[in-house]
Amino acid sequence: MKLQDWEMLNALYVTENITQAAKRLFLSQPTLTSRVRSLEDYYGVKLIIRKQRGITFTPEGEVLARHARKMLHEQTKIEERLNNMKEQVAGTLRVGASNFFALNKMPKLLRLFKQKYPNVEFQVVTGWSSEMYRRILNHDVHISFIKGDYSWKDNKELLYEEELCMASPWEFTWDMLPDLPRIDYNTDEKMRHIVDNWWYNNYKQHPNINIQVNQVETCKEMVINGLGYAILANLVVRPYPNLVIKPLTLPSGEAITRKTWMYYHEDSLQLNIVEAFVHFIRTLDVKAL
Repeated sequence: MKLQDWEMLNALYVTENITQAAKRLFLSQPTLTSRVRSLEDYYGVKLIIRKQRGITFTPEGEVLARHARKMLHEQTKIEERLNNMKEQVAGTLRVGASNFFALNKMPKLLRLFKQKYPNVEFQVVTGWSSEMYRRILNHDVHISFIKGDYSWKDNKELLYEEELCMASPWEFTWDMLPDLPRIDYNTDEKMRHIVDNWWYNNYKQHPNINIQVNQVETCKEMVINGLGYAILANLVVRPYPNLVIKPLTLPSGEAITRKTWMYYHEDSLQLNIVEAFVHFIRTLDVKAL
């Protein structure tokens, strides 16, 4: 098998869809289908089965796809090692970032790092913090930027801490909240647990959620346009002085906060590109970006 075959099988394995895999590989569907058939002819087995929507792998296809993923991982490792031997900061940095961090911090960070080290390229994946935690555990990325505290015995550095707050388009008192319209958004389990704990420690009624959206940025826009209040991290709504913003507090009066961390493995610092990026992050006030 060639590198292109590994990449093809991996794309099919990840997407379970010929159209999406072809787009990832910048191939036409007929070309990709032809390459799959050539591989099937070579090994003398059926690799994939077409379904009404997408594809599924045969047992033989599963074995070959897992081998392809392993070989791609080994290819990445050898490329990183060779780049590291050049004693310069070059190669591809693989980064995971929680959705808010990816939208509001990553573009500036990567631009500044690229200005300093022009021979660096980036592979960035984004999603909920729980997914970015899984990716750093599996060594899928060199570095993950994660909101919240996860079990981690390797290296991590606190970047900043932010208050959780109630953001509303109108003045309100705390006793009014159960009757006011609330906008909610999909988030990771840790954030959901914090918000729900605070709510049910203060109110017997369920919140009056009348709009549910997928992303925190959409939720923020709903609040700005007067459709309801929301519970958000302060950094999300801080740039909007017309909103009424009040911090969430514990019974002791202490503000409820959420931390943003940089997670990475100690052994990854052997790579010049990772060591340079970690040092670069340490020199910045990331919260202020």
